[in-house]
Amino acid sequence: MIGGLILVAVALMLRRILRMGAKEEPAPCVSGTLHRDDSPIYQPIAREIETQITILGITLNEAFGERDAARHDMAWHVVRLAVGEWERLNELVIGLQSLLSRTLPTTEGALVIRRVAVGHFKSRACIDNVALYEFLDQVLFSSKRRFALKLRLLFRASVALNRDFRTACREGERTTDASPELWNRLDYYFHDFDLLIKETLLAFQTLLAGQSPEALQSLASDIQMLLERGTRVSISPSDQ
Repeated sequence: MIGGLILVAVALMLRRILRMGAKEEPAPCVSGTLHRDDSPIYQPIAREIETQITILGITLNEAFGERDAARHDMAWHVVRLAVGEWERLNELVIGLQSLLSRTLPTTEGALVIRRVAVGHFKSRACIDNVALYEFLDQVLFSSKRRFALKLRLLFRASVALNRDFRTACREGERTTDASPELWNRLDYYFHDFDLLIKETLLAFQTLLAGQSPEALQSLASDIQMLLERGTRVSISPSDQ
């Protein structure tokens, strides 16, 4: 009997230490679902980014058409136009990614994180960055740290992809290269850029859902400034 009482006493002590009897409130989860109040913040920049990526895709398709018709000089002239469109869009996307990184500390609740898979990418720049991300993501347990890691991945991959795209375009234009290898790389770069943009917009939705009303007001102002800056950049002196 004494031994049984000792076991009961030890069990009660362990129960209290481990809080096994306490009812814990589940931490609120932040998903990517937009509330009605969030849409006016999300929609303007999402529409602008989606419009620009569509224009970029059409321009690159025209360049591929000129290449297929053996009009190589014209093909690389169109690619030069695509480079300008890519850089304007990339500046807007990187600006949004930087803003999301600054917004993350004010996000409330646990974040639902959609992992980025290396198998979805085709370019070497993205494959290398995402492979490192997949490894590091496995050793982080805090949702905010994992989300911060994802934002760093999106930023670094966007910068690396922009660099490789510009380099390939300069080399191709200088030599009027019509080889399938180079043009396949351009196709891969656009494919991966489109994926990075989609992941960035999904991350934006997720963070919006976890902001207080005061933080949303500040974020709306920052988004508006980002859009206005992007509009000014898109108007070159030759267009005026």
